[in-house]
Amino acid sequence: MILSFERKSSMAARLKALSALPALAGISAASLEPAGFTGMAHEHVRIKGRGLILLIPRLSQWGLPPEVNLAYQASAFRRAAPSGHTPRLEALLPPSLAFPMGALLVEEIRGRKVRLPDDLGAMALCLSRIHCLPLPRADARRPLLSPDSALKQLLATIELQAGFIEAAGLAPQSAAMLAEEIAAARAFVAAHGEMQTPTALIVTDSHPGNFVVDAAGKAWFVDLEKAMYALPAVDLAHATLYTSTRFDPEIDATLSREETRAFYRGYLELLDPGRRAALVPWLAPLRRLVWLRTITWCIRWTVASQGSDGWSRARLSAAVLAHLEACLKDFLSPARIAELRDELRRDECQGLV
Repeated sequence: MILSFERKSSMAARLKALSALPALAGISAASLEPAGFTGMAHEHVRIKGRGLILLIPRLSQWGLPPEVNLAYQASAFRRAAPSGHTPRLEALLPPSLAFPMGALLVEEIRGRKVRLPDDLGAMALCLSRIHCLPLPRADARRPLLSPDSALKQLLATIELQAGFIEAAGLAPQSAAMLAEEIAAARAFVAAHGEMQTPTALIVTDSHPGNFVVDAAGKAWFVDLEKAMYALPAVDLAHATLYTSTRFDPEIDATLSREETRAFYRGYLELLDPGRRAALVPWLAPLRRLVWLRTITWCIRWTVASQGSDGWSRARLSAAVLAHLEACLKDFLSPARIAELRDELRRDECQGLV
């Protein structure tokens, strides 16, 4: 289920709601400007002179009602904050006519987009600090998701998104190869889904466009919409896959296999020996599963964006839309799918580190 509560709100109504927050007393329309992010699920608004960013949800990709979606994201910011690599949550605006899905007021991280491969080390450090946070007891992890089987949860996401394949009008060769990959994913999860896997707070949507690098070279992760307790290998894969590094038009890079392997080695060096040994066997298999999750998300977006709700392509700028459509044409082409799955199979056979 996809819920979207995006609707037109008057500037006067928004300013009235914002001015009720102590941190935004005396705010005016002149204080608001686009923050320059191209997030799919949020509008990003900079509060000039306050060091704050307003995150305004457009939709819940998980189908959560507005209040639940807002509480989930607030918990994610609070849980990740001790890492020192995510923005501080300043305040929440409850859902209202001015903000139908509410809004989050967070610390602005001044900086730039990552540059690949130069910032891979900073990204690895950022993710390691989040992943190494103390793990709460299972009964204390709510409202964040903490699936009994991270592999089964990942497969369920793939299966849900794969339901859009027929409507997406893929080339027959692409559809056939993806069907084979989905069958392989089912077999892998059937064989390993009951195994105990490393668990940590992960950000899930760890593509490079969700990082900001400050003037000191420190990487910050700024989009915690999908944080959960699951396998850290998910974040490592999504940070470096071809379908991730090309996604943001301001980054649009392709990593070599050696650059990717160096990222993994650098990350692992930041872990204690026990955590490192437990994680290594999952690195290559999770790259293949996360690639399939990403590809099926692209298919879902291709179909869902034809509508007029929060998924609509009409809300994207012409430049961003052109880049995204070019990427999807590439990602879903038979030649690219064949190339990437061969590479991922090779990683499973030869290992990444």
